[in-house]
Amino acid sequence: MLDLFNDEAPWQEPLAPGAVILRRRARDQGEALLAEIAAIAAQNPFQHLITPGGYRMSVAMTNCGDLGWSSDARGYRYSEADENSGREWPAMPTRFRQLAQEAAREAGFASFNPDACLINRYEPGAKLSLHQDKDEKDLQQPIVSVSLGLPAVFQFGGLKRGDATQRILLEHGDVVVWGGPSRLRYHGILPLKAGVHPLAGAYRYNLTFRRAR
Repeated sequence: MLDLFNDEAPWQEPLAPGAVILRRRARDQGEALLAEIAAIAAQNPFQHLITPGGYRMSVAMTNCGDLGWSSDARGYRYSEADENSGREWPAMPTRFRQLAQEAAREAGFASFNPDACLINRYEPGAKLSLHQDKDEKDLQQPIVSVSLGLPAVFQFGGLKRGDATQRILLEHGDVVVWGGPSRLRYHGILPLKAGVHPLAGAYRYNLTFRRAR
């Protein structure tokens, strides 16, 4: 396991063609990023969405940016406002956008400009089943995923649900970027283990940046 508290510099860890982990890339910004999350959640609180199959998601979610992702019995979609409250999503903080663009560029995707940021909050036991991110209009644009708080095991599979998966520990500040031939790979998060992080407490937060339209 990586040590959260040493001074080792960030580094890149290849994951698959078109996919890379930027280890500790956001670690030094962790406190500021978590403060931005708190401000967004104060405007638009975290909620547990319902899947089209009628299941309550264990991960709590909110959004920021021009568009936000949502789910209910009608399916998955992006919208310009929270359909439960009617309020427009909070603007994407400049710090968020810059981090996403810089990370994408370092991973080989120079023109990425996200218009949506999904903010997931995991508590112990919360998980995200294997899935593809395919609700976006331009699948040539990458996904940029930032991990904050408690460590989690990331599953990264193939283009079919039944393909073998890699299990990778993601820690505070790690950024995963995938696009190109890996853009539609299945991925997920195993149930979060209990713990206490010095900045995030009993939670893991994940920022997922996308170009939705």
